[in-house]
Amino acid sequence: MARLRESYRRLTGRDLIPPAVAAADAPAALDAAPFGIVSHGTQADPLFNYANRCALALFAMDWAGFTRLPSRYSAPTADREARAQLLARVAANGFADDYRGLRVAADGRRFVIEDTTIWNVTDENGQPAGQAARIGRWHDL
Repeated sequence: MARLRESYRRLTGRDLIPPAVAAADAPAALDAAPFGIVSHGTQADPLFNYANRCALALFAMDWAGFTRLPSRYSAPTADREARAQLLARVAANGFADDYRGLRVAADGRRFVIEDTTIWNVTDENGQPAGQAARIGRWHDL
């Protein structure tokens, strides 16, 4: 959680959760947030490694299923190229806070995510640790 929180703050100048929330309480605060948070690792075909309750509900998945999912599968096949271009832009610039895209839940429901910030996550030494997204708004199609 610290990596998500610190990387987001450093890159965007904003806080995922109030700065007064202690490090020990941050996991629960992120999990209960009224917006979606997801992240994936640095593998060649990155797997999701985190989703809060809001994101799990959006994608109609449980923790075990979500964390085995390659992140590219969160977008429909037709939108994967645009998603890949966005992630390349994030890799180069650190973050993008203008993302809007189509997603598909495990139950087949299609929804649009908006007001989404995607950012690079780094470890305590500044080395790449993955990418994450804060999903601010969404609506079903």
